[in-house]
Amino acid sequence: MTYENLNIQQEDGILILTISREKALNALNGRTMDELAYFFGEAAPQMDDLKGIIITGAGEKAFVAGADIKEFLALDAAAGAEMAQKGQDVFFLIERFPKPVIAAVNGFALGGGCELAMACHMRVAGEKARFGQPEVNLGIIPGYGGTQRLIQHIGKGKAMELLMTADMLNAEDAHRLGLANHVVPAGEEVAKAKEIIAKVAQKAPVAIAKIVECVNAYYDGLKDGFAYEVKEFGATTGTEDFKEGAAAFIERRPANFQGK
Repeated sequence: MTYENLNIQQEDGILILTISREKALNALNGRTMDELAYFFGEAAPQMDDLKGIIITGAGEKAFVAGADIKEFLALDAAAGAEMAQKGQDVFFLIERFPKPVIAAVNGFALGGGCELAMACHMRVAGEKARFGQPEVNLGIIPGYGGTQRLIQHIGKGKAMELLMTADMLNAEDAHRLGLANHVVPAGEEVAKAKEIIAKVAQKAPVAIAKIVECVNAYYDGLKDGFAYEVKEFGATTGTEDFKEGAAAFIERRPANFQGK
């Protein structure tokens, strides 16, 4: 696929994926969602030496300031449900990706942008970041997982308040409530995300992928998260990475994990 709205750069095994629709405040239109679906569903899984992915927005104003409302105007109930399902499917690809995916939130993360950030494994917020789900102002609700993931991150009561009032959270409040992992000076979001991915990259790749699966299993109504953890713990004990990690611990040396 030729990317029109995604700018992808690689630095030392880390991919920096920039949503590049700056004039539209990086709003998620259909084309952008198609490109995200292809990237996380087809392209990125084939990258063997990938350490992790950072998602950010072009410019200084917005991470992603929502979905492209112009595309909503012709929707009826069936088309609206189809759009929401597609959006959720794309964001599940991100949430379930086996390498760390970090949102470097450099400005407004509203509506679909907040949902995108919440689908990532972690969020680094710049001081100018603002998070919110303002859909009720338009007479609709979040459709890309916002009503579900916001509860996971900040709890039911506060999530209800933000979803109903459409109030925004600044970076410090997002951090205090658990929505943002870190707050950094404006412009340092990507650097902090790189630092985190570099630390994760020193760990066993198979174990990192299993962590993603097990944490997601907690929120999957079709899975017993504890039973899933037992199964995957057993799976990791049979890996070459475990043998190497145990040997390195006993020999008091850094482990050399191979992802096997």
